[in-house]
Amino acid sequence: MLSRREFGGVVAAAALRGGTGGIDETLRTGIAQRKIPAGVGMVASGERVLYSGAFGTRDTSGVPVAADSIFNIASMTKAITTVAALQLVEQGKVKLEDPASRILPQLGKVEVLAGFDADGIPKMRPLKTPVTLKHLLTHTSGICYDLWDADMFRYTQHTKVGAVPPLMFEPGARWQYGMGIDWAGRVVEAVSGMNLEEYFQAKILGPLEMVDTSYLVPASKVDRVVSEYARQADGSLKQEPRVPPQAPKGFSGGGGLYSTTGDYVRFMQMILGKGQGINQARILEAKTVESMEVNQIGSATAGKMKSFRPNASSDVDMQPGSTEKWGLGFLINTTAYEGGRSAGSLAWAGLYNTFYWIDPKRSLCAVLMMQFLPFVDKEAFGLLGDFERAVYANL
Repeated sequence: MLSRREFGGVVAAAALRGGTGGIDETLRTGIAQRKIPAGVGMVASGERVLYSGAFGTRDTSGVPVAADSIFNIASMTKAITTVAALQLVEQGKVKLEDPASRILPQLGKVEVLAGFDADGIPKMRPLKTPVTLKHLLTHTSGICYDLWDADMFRYTQHTKVGAVPPLMFEPGARWQYGMGIDWAGRVVEAVSGMNLEEYFQAKILGPLEMVDTSYLVPASKVDRVVSEYARQADGSLKQEPRVPPQAPKGFSGGGGLYSTTGDYVRFMQMILGKGQGINQARILEAKTVESMEVNQIGSATAGKMKSFRPNASSDVDMQPGSTEKWGLGFLINTTAYEGGRSAGSLAWAGLYNTFYWIDPKRSLCAVLMMQFLPFVDKEAFGLLGDFERAVYANL
């Protein structure tokens, strides 16, 4: 005969199985109908994994993906770099509001775009407002990707970008997604005396037991890496040549990490735990995490990005018709998603259609990893929405 505790456990497990079946079906049918090669999803509370599912294949060989499949997470690296920088802020080694040029002198020599002449040649002017670490972490520095900024795209058509990037606007003037966090990564390296791979492993990834997250993929793990695909003119997805990921010449704060859904859930659970991992590892102070979860860009808005390279990205609008903000490391939705995440949730993504969100109000986090271009392709974004609605309907 079952004890009350054992009976409760059986009931809870049955309820969970019933709930996760709906999510399984959403991903299984979504992958098939949308012709997406692979999708791996995971959902967790602050204490435990609630759902894990893997559908599709690693590559055209037909090897199935699994919960521990490894993905290029691209800009999902940015939140980890932000945590690294904030650790150094906590230690008093750098300040958010100090000019970043105190650590990286080249950022004191940047110029700001003043317009273009009749021939389309950029006109530059001296910087008035020093670039701060906070500007770098909040995408308000003026350092922009040409992929999503009209002025930067035009600039690159006529001018080679040198070692020091041009600013498209005065720091703090507005939000525009860019390489600010790459430069924040350089701040971390300069202040800590370690490269980002060493720093992340010692201070974040190792302590959180994120054993499959790294800029480097060892030979023993290459078989678990999911191949990248690209959307072709005829609408099909073509697999890129399957070669082992090469070690980068340097480590970028803005992208470059490889990871798994399980590892990234451990990172998100640390945020839900106000800086403490599920294994009790203390990564950040609670008040620091709270600063990551609130608007840090004033009246500016974030998250809406027109693409100028459609092969790499479609136009980005995570929540059409709604206003979004940026905290430290995360996009923040100011209104709830219909059938989905609460207002005040934290989110971002990687170029190859890897997505995550953290819902502190419900102590819930979720990640969905795919591996193809363009970013926010309508099928990838459609599956993300279906997955999110299934998560909230079934859990």
